[in-house]
Amino acid sequence: MSGQHRVVITGASSGIGAATAVEFARAGAALVLAARGEAGLADIAARCQAAGGTAHVRVVDATDAAAVAALAAEARDLLGGIDLWFSCVGAGVVGRYEDVPIADHRQVIETNLISHMNDVHAVLPIFLAQDRGTWVNMISVGGFVATPYAAAYAASKFGLRGFSEALRGELSKKPHIHVCDIYPTFVDTPGIDHAGNYSGARLSLPPGALAPETVAKAVVRLASRPRNTTAVGAPALALKLGQFAVPNLSAAVMSGFMDTWSDKAPPGEDGPGALFTPPGSASGIDGGRRRPDQRRAAGVAIGVTAVAAICGAALLWPRRR
Repeated sequence: MSGQHRVVITGASSGIGAATAVEFARAGAALVLAARGEAGLADIAARCQAAGGTAHVRVVDATDAAAVAALAAEARDLLGGIDLWFSCVGAGVVGRYEDVPIADHRQVIETNLISHMNDVHAVLPIFLAQDRGTWVNMISVGGFVATPYAAAYAASKFGLRGFSEALRGELSKKPHIHVCDIYPTFVDTPGIDHAGNYSGARLSLPPGALAPETVAKAVVRLASRPRNTTAVGAPALALKLGQFAVPNLSAAVMSGFMDTWSDKAPPGEDGPGALFTPPGSASGIDGGRRRPDQRRAAGVAIGVTAVAAICGAALLWPRRR
């Protein structure tokens, strides 16, 4: 990344958002970091300053449209403009759909989808006035591969993908304003500790989860080289083709896996996690669950599922005809 970029990150107090803040700080960026958790923001701001960047922090609930609009205006004034806005607010709840309180499902949609829409509604007028700017939309492979036991999460991520595509259509005559989607596979962040859980089992990650810094580096590259779609940990083309070819295959495979997992995993305590209130202390960047010998397994598994879907479609096609 060349030159000093002016960057706003929502969801910056832990995980991918926090890792991205530090990565931008190393490149000398001027930052405004926002999240619900004051302790987490203070921790990440200190890391950014130690890395050589300038970080202003604001406690903001991104589901509050007025608060996000105020954040955008203040960030523009503090930084003298906004070059890149990274929407990284995210949450999840795990459990069979009927076992999860509807309030928790709604909160996931508000957090993962509505907050990102609030971000764009606040920053897009600034980009239009500047005639340039990059919005980075954190989605995940969950935007292509449905996630049983996380139905609201799946709805939010599929919704985010459609939202980005609609925006790109509207902005097609603005060549210097970019809408960039990020699709990582499983990432080892504190988010799993913050998730709501009504599965009766202790939450864990599959083998091969990515480091948050891996995703952060992909986001930082977009500041200089924007692109519509960036998959991290699995081939983007395989994801797209798999979803197009046999959209229900991966969901069926995942559902069977989740059934087995919930029966065999150690018992866990059910509850909403940090869905409605932020953690009381700093959570940091890393979830601490990765195994170095399994780093590539998640991407390979998802790639294999997508390829299986394509092959299944090829086998079924003559019969359908």
